[in-house]
Formats: sequence, structure tokens, C-alpha cells
Amino acid sequence: MRKLLVLALVGLLAQLVDGSLGMGYGVTSSTLLLAGGLGPAAASAAVHLSEIGTSLVSGASHHAFGNVDWRTVGILALPGFVGAFLGATLLVRLDAAAAVPVVAALLLALGAYVTWRFLAAPRRLRFNPRPEAWFLAPMGLFAGALDAIGGGGWGPVGTTSLLSSGRLEPRKVVGSVDTAEFVVSIGGSLGFLLGLGSAGVSWAFAGALLVGGVVAAPLAALVVRHLRPRILGVAAGGVIVLTNLKTLADSLGASGITVALLASVVFTLWVLWIAWAVKLEQAVDADATRYLPRGTPVVSRH
Repeated sequence: MRKLLVLALVGLLAQLVDGSLGMGYGVTSSTLLLAGGLGPAAASAAVHLSEIGTSLVSGASHHAFGNVDWRTVGILALPGFVGAFLGATLLVRLDAAAAVPVVAALLLALGAYVTWRFLAAPRRLRFNPRPEAWFLAPMGLFAGALDAIGGGGWGPVGTTSLLSSGRLEPRKVVGSVDTAEFVVSIGGSLGFLLGLGSAGVSWAFAGALLVGGVVAAPLAALVVRHLRPRILGVAAGGVIVLTNLKTLADSLGASGITVALLASVVFTLWVLWIAWAVKLEQAVDADATRYLPRGTPVVSRH
């Protein structure tokens, strides 16, 4: 019972991060399940089954707060479903470990670019037209397959790629990726059920993660609705860099002390980046109010 309560808490915290930054639920939950003794396929199966419920509630919450671009969701969902289904059914035949450092290095570079883009952008952010199908469909297929194989990957790949493209407002990137994940989770779950059978799935673990995630989903969507694009982009970029730096260092055989030092340096920089983003947004507000007639009420954009 204690283990289930801990898993529910993990599901809650993981969904708060995932629903706010567009990534983290699968990676966090899978890591804990693997540490608890579940095999990779069983851990990923439990995560995907729980995500059916958490992503449904998260998507509905994001829609209620206006965080979803439904055209993007419509293009992403089907390729993501196909990728997750294939990734789940082929998990036992693929050498996922060999791909880990390559994917981590790519995501690390993209995370650094996302952070730089939002910090170096002009004070008043502008976003280009929405991403095209030729960009979204292959990305959805790859992200869905990686998500099933690694127990997490839909958010890191999807959110990172869309943020780095600069074609969609960050809160709509997060909301659209989270909403499309409902279909992706169904694809992955079907693949695992066919490959493992219902007896191979830890339903109690999936249920505990589900309960915690459902509780956190509406709150996370509310946070995204009120965060400034620059602050949200920098926060997401920092999570990408921090997570994949650790993954890359571990896969290359770095010592625990080295990994801890690298993580502490990046975490400190991440805090400074967010503080700088907040300062830039305050400067935007100051510029906006400087030329208003005296006595004009100011409406906060937070």
C-alpha cells in the first residue's frame, strides 16, 4: 500500500511538470518503475496505460484554458499512434540502449537552442505561421516510437521540436503536445497489451500513477495559461538540457560525482536563465506603461 501511495505522489508531481512544461511524466514514472524492479516493457506499459487517463484530463484542461491548437493536434495524433504502437510491439527486438546517447545528444542541443532563442529574442516575441504537416507528421511518428521504446520521449521530442521551430506559442506547444498524447498513449498501450498480454501489465502501478496524474492535470494547465511565453520557453529548455545532460553522461560512463557536478552547474545556470527571462518581461511591461496617458489603468499580462 505504501508503494502505491508513493507512486500516486510521483504521478502527481510528474504530471505537474509534464502539464506545465510539456515533458517529464513518462521519463520520471518509468525511471521509478525500473528502479522498483519492473522490466522495461512492463514499466513502459504501466506508464502508457496511466497516460490514457492523465492525458485525457490534461488535454481537456488545456482546451478549457485555450492552450490547444487543434490543427497541430490533428496532424500529430495519428503518426504518434502508429509510432507508439510499432515501438511497443517491437520493443523486445530493438537495441534501445544504443540509441539513448544519440537521442540525448540531439535533445541536449535542441534544448540549448530553445533556451538561447527565448533569451536572445527581441523583447516583444513574435511567432511565425503554424508548423506544416510535413514537419509534424514525421516528428509525431518518431516521437511516438521513442516514447514506447524508452518509456518516455513524446514530450521531450515533440515539445522540443515545436519550441525550436518558433512557429507556435509555447503554451500552445505544451497544450497541443499533451492533448495529442492521449492518442499516442492508446497506441502504445494496445501494442503492449498485444505483446505482453494483460497478465504482463502491473495494473495496480498504472492505477496509482493515474490517480496522481489526474489530480495534477488541471492545475498544470492553469499554470501554463498564465506563464509568459519567454519564461515558459526558458523553463522548458532548461529541463531539456538538464535531463538529457544527465542521460548522456550516464550512457557515456561518467562517474556519479561528475554527473552531480554537471547537473549542479546546469541547474544553477537554469535558475539564472529564468531570472533573466523574468527581468526581460518586466522590462517589456515597463516599456508598455511608459507611454500610457497618466491615470490609464494597467492590465497585467500574467
